[in-house]
Amino acid sequence: MNTVLIKNAKIVNEGVVFEGDVLIENEFIVEIAESISPKSSSCKIIDAEGNYLIPGAIDDQVHFREPGLTHKGDIASESAAAVAGGITSFIEQPNTVPNAVTQEILEEKYQIAAEKSHANYSFMMGGTNDNLEEILKTNPKNVAGIKLFLGSSTGNMLVDNEEALEKIFSSTKMLIAVHCEDEATIKANLERYKLQFGDDIPVEVHHLIRSTEACYLSSSKTIALAQKTGARLHVFHLSTAREMELFTNKIPIEDKQITAEVCIHHLWFSNEDYKTKGNFIKWNPAVKTAEDRTALWEALLDDRIDVIATDHAPHTLEEKQQVYTKAPSGGPLVQHAVVAMFEAHLQGKISVEKIVEKMCHNPAKIFKIEKRGFIKEGFYADLAIVNPTSPWNVKKENILAKCGWSPFEGYNFKSRITHTFVNGNLVYQNFKVKDMRAGMRLLFDR
Repeated sequence: MNTVLIKNAKIVNEGVVFEGDVLIENEFIVEIAESISPKSSSCKIIDAEGNYLIPGAIDDQVHFREPGLTHKGDIASESAAAVAGGITSFIEQPNTVPNAVTQEILEEKYQIAAEKSHANYSFMMGGTNDNLEEILKTNPKNVAGIKLFLGSSTGNMLVDNEEALEKIFSSTKMLIAVHCEDEATIKANLERYKLQFGDDIPVEVHHLIRSTEACYLSSSKTIALAQKTGARLHVFHLSTAREMELFTNKIPIEDKQITAEVCIHHLWFSNEDYKTKGNFIKWNPAVKTAEDRTALWEALLDDRIDVIATDHAPHTLEEKQQVYTKAPSGGPLVQHAVVAMFEAHLQGKISVEKIVEKMCHNPAKIFKIEKRGFIKEGFYADLAIVNPTSPWNVKKENILAKCGWSPFEGYNFKSRITHTFVNGNLVYQNFKVKDMRAGMRLLFDR
């Protein structure tokens, strides 16, 4: 039996921080108490004094690029970066090559992850204008949800037929996650700037091309459709102050039919950072203004926004260094997401309890993930130990994403992840990912 005893930790769970011990046997947490004695001489003991013990984060939106785009990243490399960042479960998006828009292609991704993933995994079924029949075959017990791109991004999965969209919303009880940007608005904006600059558009205007209006038009329309049809809607990567009026904190999260997510980059950067970061902070939706960022923080803290995720989407350095119109949007974030939020905590912006709520508890609740996202007896031992006073610098040598760069490069974080457990296995310790594939397929209580 694999037994691990974590002692003297500041355990963060369900809005409380308390000092205590956690006993792991095989893949499960079996005991949580003020003090636990080891049951056998073979029990591995980790003294976590002064450190936080949090549930492993659950990232509900990543792009790990396999199959078909593995020069940018793959399930092995990106899940290794995830566990190094304290993320123990991920939900991956369908815009790989081929797009995951049939059950057969979707299952092939699960088979790859079963062999290669360091973290627990689920993959979203992709929706298109004409694959409703395939969508309806999706098993709600072992697939996270349906993903629709209502604005074009990496891949060619734009759903722009309103009749098809309404049919999808009306026909499935599964969670539908959406990328909301209005394509016509973006195209018109892009053409205007192309007339002025050609292909070499300054990245500083990215947030004016993929504008507040483009985001609000799409998200407001999509939410109205969800309300009309009764669909279970989850809106990915919100980026504007204006959209915050579309969401409520008057309903318990368990009862919300419409939930919302914000990503690390929209909480961290603003359009002022384009001057120094250029295409390395070019995302869709775009990083907007400092005022938008402030509004996102307010909505996160007052529970209009339910989840913090990454939208981890690596591209190579060469791809990102192209002119604006050719440089793809997206960047690697899983390795630095949890410590970025702990940095915000140390700056007085957010409590550790709230970080855990938004990165661990709420994704588990929204997707109804079985036995994960909490530190509870009988739950899987997906855990991370965070040392809040152990500074380190992000540099090329310690970046684990296959693309080899990070928008945080050069930044000194004050906190670090010292240990990560996936299903009771110590998969990461002090900058070293263990050579084991401990990830399991996520299952859903629905």
